[in-house]
Amino acid sequence: MSTTTTTTTETQTQNGGEQKTRHSEVGHKSLLKSDDLYQYILETSVYPREPEPMKELREITAKHPWNLMTTSADEGQFLNLLLKLIGAKKTMEIGVYTGYSLLATALAIPEDGTILAMDINRENYELGLPVIEKAGVAHKIDFREGPALPVLDQLLEDPANHGSFDFIFVDADKDNYLNYHKRLIELVKVGGVIGYDNTLWNGSVVLSEDAPMRKYIRYYRDFVLELNKALAADPRIEISQLPVGDGITLCRRAK
Repeated sequence: MSTTTTTTTETQTQNGGEQKTRHSEVGHKSLLKSDDLYQYILETSVYPREPEPMKELREITAKHPWNLMTTSADEGQFLNLLLKLIGAKKTMEIGVYTGYSLLATALAIPEDGTILAMDINRENYELGLPVIEKAGVAHKIDFREGPALPVLDQLLEDPANHGSFDFIFVDADKDNYLNYHKRLIELVKVGGVIGYDNTLWNGSVVLSEDAPMRKYIRYYRDFVLELNKALAADPRIEISQLPVGDGITLCRRAK
């Protein structure tokens, strides 16, 4: 999920003026140092083109106490466009929360497209479900409550599932990302894409061990670092790590 961790307001000088960055603010999902620049992106390119159901769900999620877990609006737009570009039809999402990225996917894939969606908390998913239903895309979603690994293992038991998914998005427990990857690389088709979210982990990946970090950032940081190294060395995939949201790494299965 997208994260926001620094607790102080930073000030930097550019072109003789001051720009404030407020990374502790709820809803700030960007790694950009300038809030004004991020707001410009949102107000110029994202919010004016955001589908009404996604806007409604984003506003509902903003009121939830765990709203920092949601996918940012710019990342939702990116995923929606990416799915259209690759012509994805059969998809999977691990980690749903209230369903913002799930809705972005459902709106992007064809009417007969499918999403196997997994999350350990159905209550959060049901918070966004009325919006998804109103958008007319709930029939595309097969929601499974519970841990994802047993579901993936069950899928792998059937050879018909191997190489059958066009796109898979992972935004869940970082300590299991490598466990997911070992399984997902068999389930995504050659030419298909896996997207791993939070791979820059609020910028902590470049911090020293003794740098101040929130406890959950420090705990998962090593898992994210391990994942990034593993993906970079995996000969089965082509990758691109992008500073969108909290960092997303796209992996195209090459062989």
